[in-house]
Amino acid sequence: MIKIGILGDIGSGKSYVAKCFGYPVFNADHEVSKLYKKDKRTYNKLKKILPKHFQSFPIEKAEVSNAILANKSNLSKIVKIIHLEIRKKLNNFLKKNQHKKFVILDIPLLLENKLNNKEDILIFVQSKKIEISKRLKKRNNFNQKLFNKFKNIQLPLDYKRKKSQFIIKNNFTKKHVMMSVRNILNKIM
Repeated sequence: MIKIGILGDIGSGKSYVAKCFGYPVFNADHEVSKLYKKDKRTYNKLKKILPKHFQSFPIEKAEVSNAILANKSNLSKIVKIIHLEIRKKLNNFLKKNQHKKFVILDIPLLLENKLNNKEDILIFVQSKKIEISKRLKKRNNFNQKLFNKFKNIQLPLDYKRKKSQFIIKNNFTKKHVMMSVRNILNKIM
């Protein structure tokens, strides 16, 4: 099994690009949402360390946002708990798909949390800042302060770009992205 990690800026279209490969995708953001909605153990852990912010289950995104914005150290406390659970889910995903030719890892903190191996293929999704900004502002729950906090825990984009074997310039058109994906798959098969 070859693991392909998708890297890029918040809002650059990583999840869209990941789906375009047509292989199983581990989407960490989706898994985090499921944890908040369905995992009572995660709720209990969060409630224990931040009782003022987590009062009811399922966890609402607003509760998480408020906790992060309330105190500098809260984001790292939340990430520590969530990351452990995501790592378990990733391991289960990899076991389940061990006989697939490729799996796609759509994990925003892939490099930061050292979830990749040297032999993994890394692809950087590059998008114009103005396009990213337009897309982010269309999101229902977009919050600039929250966005900045998440940006601060990520490695610089230049570093991620240099670590990547391939770059997909995402102009947000399906035809262009699909052509880039096919070219990459042809090169690595």
